[in-house]
Amino acid sequence: MLGAAARPALRSNLQLQLTNSQRGISGVGRALQHNNATKSPFQTTKRQQVLKSAIAPLSRQAIRPYSSELANALVEAGGQVGTGLATIGLAGAGAGIGTVFGSLITGVARNPSLRGQLFNYAILGFAFAEATGLFALMVAFMIRFT
Repeated sequence: MLGAAARPALRSNLQLQLTNSQRGISGVGRALQHNNATKSPFQTTKRQQVLKSAIAPLSRQAIRPYSSELANALVEAGGQVGTGLATIGLAGAGAGIGTVFGSLITGVARNPSLRGQLFNYAILGFAFAEATGLFALMVAFMIRFT
């Protein structure tokens, strides 16, 4: 084991390797990936210990058995949540239709002679708003039944 006096020397050696172009999170990794010939045995051993301790929890997780019942339940729950989120578009369609016909009433009240032209525009706006609601409903059904 190296004494306390050797540690600052190792630290200053590492700081010399970190140039301005290599600073940052990815730069630290590049500075530590030089060949092992320039590293002391202490640094190489320490790096190997760190790698083993980082890999060990991953290997334990790979041994855990797969539960198909739990996976199926999570997929089913995710599908139902997605269906609910997709139907939010129906509320937007309802608000859009209300806005279109509210504007029609306001426009006719201001200028009754444009009633026919404004009604045609209102029907077009209604169709567009209803189409977005139907698209949202279609996506909801696709999520739910596929």
